[in-house]
Amino acid sequence: MAIGVKALPLTGVAHALALVGAVMVLVWCIYFRGGLAWESSNKSLIFNIHPVLMLIGFIILGGEAIMSYKSLPLRKEVKKLIHLVLHAIALILGIIGIYTAFKYHNESSIANLYSLHSWLGIGIIVLYGVQWIYGFLVFFYPGGSSGLRGESLPWHVLFGLFVYILAVANAAIGFLEKLTFLESSGVAKYGSEAYLVNFTAIVTIFYGAFVVFTVFSQAPQEDDHSYSAI
Repeated sequence: MAIGVKALPLTGVAHALALVGAVMVLVWCIYFRGGLAWESSNKSLIFNIHPVLMLIGFIILGGEAIMSYKSLPLRKEVKKLIHLVLHAIALILGIIGIYTAFKYHNESSIANLYSLHSWLGIGIIVLYGVQWIYGFLVFFYPGGSSGLRGESLPWHVLFGLFVYILAVANAAIGFLEKLTFLESSGVAKYGSEAYLVNFTAIVTIFYGAFVVFTVFSQAPQEDDHSYSAI
C-alpha cells in the first residue's frame, strides 16, 4: 500500500524536523538544565544524558534507519546494510540512554520502574532488540529462504512501525513526565523552558509521523526493493 506522494519531499521534512528536535533537546539539557555528565555530584546532569540519547540516538536515528530503506535510490544490499547499521546504533544508544535513567535514580535514591513511561520504555527497547535480531537473522545473515523472507517482510515492517510509534509516543510521555516534575519543583508553567519542552515533544511527534508517511510513500524510480510488500 502506498500513498500518492514521493518519498523524497517527506524525508526532507523529516530531516528538518530531526535537526530542529536535536537542537531543541540539546538547548534544554545544556542551557536550561546545566549540561551533561556521566559522573557528577549534581545527579541531574547524569539524567540529562537520557533525553538526549533517547531522542537523538533512539528516535531520530531509528527513524533515519526506517526512511533509508524506503527513500534512498540505492541497491538493495546497500540499503539493507545502512538500515541494519543505523538500527543497531539506535538500539545501542537507546540502551545506554535507559541505563543513564537507572544510574540517575540509583545515585539519587529514587525508585525505579514506577511509572508508565519506564514500563513502556523497557518493553519498547526489548521489542526493538527482538525486531533487530530477527531482521538480522532472516534478511541479512545467515538469511532465510526466499519464501520465509517474503512472508516475514510485511510483518517485519508492520511490527517495526508498531514499536517505533510506541517509542515516539513514550518519548512524548517522558517529556510530559519530566516537565511535570520540574514544574512541581518551581519551573514556571508558562516559562520559556516549559514551552521549549512542550514544543520539543510536538516536533518529536511530527518527526515520527513523517517517518511513518515515508514508509507508505512512493519509492524512487530506481528502487524496486522497498516496502512494496505491505
